[in-house]
Amino acid sequence: MVWVLLLLLAWTVAGAACTRLCLAAVRAAAADENAGQGHDLTLYEAAFLSGGPRRVADLTMVSMARQRRLVLARTGWATVVDPRGRDEMERSVIGAIGPGGQSRIAPARAAAAAADAVGGLADRLVRAGLAVPDGARTTVATGVRQVRVAAVAVLALGVTALLVPATSDMPRNLVALWFALPLALTLSCLAIARVEVHPYSRWASPAGQRLLGALARRAGGPGDDRTYLTSVAVRGIRAVGEPDLRAAFAHREQYGRD
Repeated sequence: MVWVLLLLLAWTVAGAACTRLCLAAVRAAAADENAGQGHDLTLYEAAFLSGGPRRVADLTMVSMARQRRLVLARTGWATVVDPRGRDEMERSVIGAIGPGGQSRIAPARAAAAAADAVGGLADRLVRAGLAVPDGARTTVATGVRQVRVAAVAVLALGVTALLVPATSDMPRNLVALWFALPLALTLSCLAIARVEVHPYSRWASPAGQRLLGALARRAGGPGDDRTYLTSVAVRGIRAVGEPDLRAAFAHREQYGRD
């Protein structure tokens, strides 16, 4: 009976895909359960979780410019005023600008984003369960796509079974009912995943997203400098109010956007 073989294949495809999705969701939930407890985000961490390495470089440059230790000209050039970086991120920016103390913003930003200091920050956030590791960034999403493909495959196998000339006394409607079972499994798995599985951003895990929300709520008043830098960390350069500073960063697009 050909339809029985096709049914077994349909159950195999559906079961394997749903199992992979469930395991991925369970691992993600287990990693997220205790992540971030008692952790207060720094502005650099908030910048990375919101926009990745380039956002960290942007935040560092804006912070140094507001302290008059770095000049960001609207022509797209950065000039170092104070060559003594106060932390490893600032030292990375100064090093990216170069020994001459002047460089175009776009390549300096790209070099600072690729510096070891940002890489170390990313590793610490991953270990804390706040950032999504490169290898796991699309694990759950991949599982969902596989279940969708499995649902289409089950439907195709069912149609094929119904089109095959009858070789048994099994009525066609019963054959269709048997194939409806693995199809229902895949569709119900997709429905549950849509409701239960936490959405991942490109950089922040669900725990990281929760801490970002808490950071925004704890920010001070509108005139507070930390509030300003928090907005830059979370929203990027579009949060910058100064026209000249925004114009300075407008020259970075050739090296990639946020």
